[in-house]
Amino acid sequence: MLPLIKLLRPHHWTKNLFVFTGILFSHDWENASLWFDVIMAALAFSLTSSAVYVINDIADREQDRLHPDKCRRPIASGAVGLNTARVLGVVVMVVGLGLAYMVSIEALGIIVIYLLMNLAYSAGLKHVAILDVFIIALGFMLRILAGTIGVGIPPSQWLLLCGFMITLFLGFAKRSSEMMALEDAGVDHRKSLEDYNMSLLDLMLGITGAATIMTYSLYTMSETTIAVHGTSQLIYTVPFVTYGIFRYILLLHRHGHGTDPSSDLFKDPQMLITGIGWAVVTFLLMR
Repeated sequence: MLPLIKLLRPHHWTKNLFVFTGILFSHDWENASLWFDVIMAALAFSLTSSAVYVINDIADREQDRLHPDKCRRPIASGAVGLNTARVLGVVVMVVGLGLAYMVSIEALGIIVIYLLMNLAYSAGLKHVAILDVFIIALGFMLRILAGTIGVGIPPSQWLLLCGFMITLFLGFAKRSSEMMALEDAGVDHRKSLEDYNMSLLDLMLGITGAATIMTYSLYTMSETTIAVHGTSQLIYTVPFVTYGIFRYILLLHRHGHGTDPSSDLFKDPQMLITGIGWAVVTFLLMR
């Protein structure tokens, strides 16, 4: 059972915390029915994303065997057979789509778009430089939309833009990490890496990192944000976001992190303290 669980990558379910963005910034925290829908939407996204991971691992098994870390994945290592992986992928996909349908037609539509987009990614779009990172970022945006439009919460345009920028930042950080880890073998592992170089990726990281800080800052100062949350003090959470961006760049270049943002958040004490600090201060200011 352990290889099957590992194949689903449950530790990556932390990415689906983006689904909770809408309710956390909605001030409708005492609505039990809304919390139930959001949790169901997050679970639906978790299962559907696990199905996507299975599909990707099946498609990338030969390339993964060339990677120093990914060669230990269940399919690449031979711990899980192809037929077993296919059955598992179909089961979790069907359950995930069923849960999304229970939430709303909008939530189901968003998750279907996510699924189709990732199928196209696995079929060949992952080999197109820059577009491959945009698809990863759009996957996170769809998570935010599932937790807003999917459950009937109007999304903040500034918050959506900030979410898009930070996910682009994480996507380019992932490519930078792959380039550094694979060195000359990188092109053999992922074709799109042939069109990247570290100078280009550093430029992309600088642009998206700065845009993340700027869009989040503008969100905290937005008249709509102030009216919804009843405070103009959210600007004091900007240092946490700024420090988090800079710390992540440091981890990428000095310690080789960036391949797995979910893991990096919990493994680095400073990133963890920064995240908790941001959450606590934000909660106190919005009370």
